[in-house]
Amino acid sequence: MEQLQAILNYQEVDKKLYALERELAGSAERKEYVKAKKFMEAAPEKLDSLETKACAMKAEAAKLEEEYVKTQETLSDFDNLDELLESGADISFYKKKAQAKADKLKKLKADLNALIANINAASAEYQELKKQVIAMQKQFAETKKKYAEVKASKDGEKTAIEAELSTIAAGISPELMQKYAVKRKERVFPVVGELTGDRCPFCGMEPPLAARNKLTGGATIECEHCHRIIFRK
Repeated sequence: MEQLQAILNYQEVDKKLYALERELAGSAERKEYVKAKKFMEAAPEKLDSLETKACAMKAEAAKLEEEYVKTQETLSDFDNLDELLESGADISFYKKKAQAKADKLKKLKADLNALIANINAASAEYQELKKQVIAMQKQFAETKKKYAEVKASKDGEKTAIEAELSTIAAGISPELMQKYAVKRKERVFPVVGELTGDRCPFCGMEPPLAARNKLTGGATIECEHCHRIIFRK
């Protein structure tokens, strides 16, 4: 029971540290800092992606342009159409062939124009993102500084709480303290609670009878559902 009371005392003091952590996590300074940090971390990958995309489209455009020129050159084969007709060639066949070439040229031109428009759009997006990165570099430094100042303003309070916790922890078994620390690191709080009837005070689930039977003399079990530490006096 002594160990149980000690861990409950520890948790009561830890409640102040948890509240302080939540206050810092929810501060406007931290939110702005995290926002700027995420942008700066994601920007290089986005820039690389846009550059790769633009390069691929430029290569595709070069192929289309080459194909366009070759197709255009083949139309010169029909420059001597009059001579072919004089020799008795089938006019309908050559008309169809010439029309097919013309249609292909038209499609290639449309595809090429669309691709160039996409290249220009990607290039504009790349330049705009670069401007945003330059602007965000300054903002990131400012938000980082402001958040650091907010954290520093709480250092005295945090140090005092941690010192009190350290004193209490000296009277708690390493095994129980380790269990508590693991839960706390997972941002589970409160960590320890007393059964309400036969149910977990946190999630309301009922631990198995065999587990509840172990709750004697200050012993604890872990809730199978929410994984918090529970006890019964």
